[in-house]
Amino acid sequence: MAIHQSWDTSGYTDKQNHIRDLVIEPPLEVIENIYNDRDYVVELVTDEFSSVCPKTGLPDFATVIIRYIPDTYLVEEKALKLYLTSYRNLGIFQENAINKILDDFVAKVSPRWVKVIGNWKSRGGIRVNVEVEWKK
Repeated sequence: MAIHQSWDTSGYTDKQNHIRDLVIEPPLEVIENIYNDRDYVVELVTDEFSSVCPKTGLPDFATVIIRYIPDTYLVEEKALKLYLTSYRNLGIFQENAINKILDDFVAKVSPRWVKVIGNWKSRGGIRVNVEVEWKK
């Protein structure tokens, strides 16, 4: 006897192009980098990132790592935490979440180089790890 599982996918769409234009609130903030005359790497790590699968409505949990070489600005860390927390109820695919974080980070912080890594917790027996980087 086959078991059929039905997921509530109301509001789900395969097209998430609107994610590129989505404004995440509160926004990232910056502070002045007084050591902008040298290259150094800043690594920010959180084990508390979560979002919602837009297809199943189930939560997704990840460790997010942001490594960057600052230029004129540093990201303000409290604002970063609040920004990342805003994803908690957002229906977004894992790959799109990490790319959106990169896009917003580059737009606001304007680093010399940045890499964003998302190591997603296993769900359904599959782990997803996403890495994306940008260089000035």
